[in-house]
Amino acid sequence: MPRCDVCFHNCNLSEGQTGLCMARRCQNDRIVCDNYGQITGFALDPIEKKPLYLFYPGSRILSVGSYGCNLRCPFCQNYTISYDDGLTAAKGKATYISPEQLASLAMSYVPEGNIGVAFTYNEPLVGYEYVRDAARLVKQEGLHTVLVTNGSANLSVLQELLPVIDAMNVDLKGFSDRFYSSFVGGDRQMVMDFIAHAAGNCHLEVTTLVIPKENDDPEEINSLAKFLSDLGAAHDVDIPLHLTRYFPRYHLTDRDATDVDNLFALADIARKHLKYVFVGNV
Repeated sequence: MPRCDVCFHNCNLSEGQTGLCMARRCQNDRIVCDNYGQITGFALDPIEKKPLYLFYPGSRILSVGSYGCNLRCPFCQNYTISYDDGLTAAKGKATYISPEQLASLAMSYVPEGNIGVAFTYNEPLVGYEYVRDAARLVKQEGLHTVLVTNGSANLSVLQELLPVIDAMNVDLKGFSDRFYSSFVGGDRQMVMDFIAHAAGNCHLEVTTLVIPKENDDPEEINSLAKFLSDLGAAHDVDIPLHLTRYFPRYHLTDRDATDVDNLFALADIARKHLKYVFVGNV
C-alpha cells in the first residue's frame, strides 16, 4: 500500500483512496497530486494581505489557490476549499490552469502592478508539485514567487521548493504541542523545522492568530518570539512576526474576538526579542 510522504500524517492509501488532505490520491499504485492546477480562486492582492510587510511593500501580487489542507483548524477562514462539505462544490467549480498559463496570466497583470504569484488560500503544500512547476516558470519571466503555508511538510518537500520561492509567510499556529495536536491536528516540531530550514534561504515572515484561552499565554508568546529571534540571529536576518486578532469563525464561535489591549500587550512581549512585530485584524 503506497504511503504519502508529504507531511506528518504519512497516509497509507489503497487504490483510489484520497488522503486526509483531500488533495492527494493513490492511482496505479502510486501517490498523485489530485489538485494539480485545479484553481478555485485567484485575485490581485496587496502583498501586505499575505501578510508580507517587508517584501516589496506597497506592491500587488496575483494570488491563487486550489483545494485541500492537512490540518483541521476549527477556526478555518477558508474551510469551503480546505476540507469541509463545501469541498465537493469547490472541486466542481475549479478551473484548470497549467503552469504555463499561470505564468502568462501573471505577466498580463504586470501593468496593474503585479510582481508575481502567491500560492495561498488553501494549503499549497498538499499540491506542492504544481507550486514547484508553476513557480519555476514565473521566475523565468522575471517575476517573484510567494508561498503562504502552514509549514506542515517534510523537509524533502521544502528542499524542492526553496530554489523557486522568493518569500514565505508561515503560519505558526501556536507554541505548545497541546495546541497543535489536540486543537488543529498538527505537528509543531514539523513546522518549527520547516521554519528553521526556510530561514536564510528566502524572505521569511511568520504569523500567529491569537485565540483567547488557547494560544494567548504570555509565556507562550515569549517563547515563540525567542525561537524566531534565535533563529534569525543564526542566519543574520530579522524574522518579522505578525500577531493577528481572532474573530469567531467556522466551528469556533464559543468565545469573543481577541481583546485588542491583550493583543498589543502580547506584541510588546514579542518585541523584547524581535525587531519587527506587527498587529493585524484590528
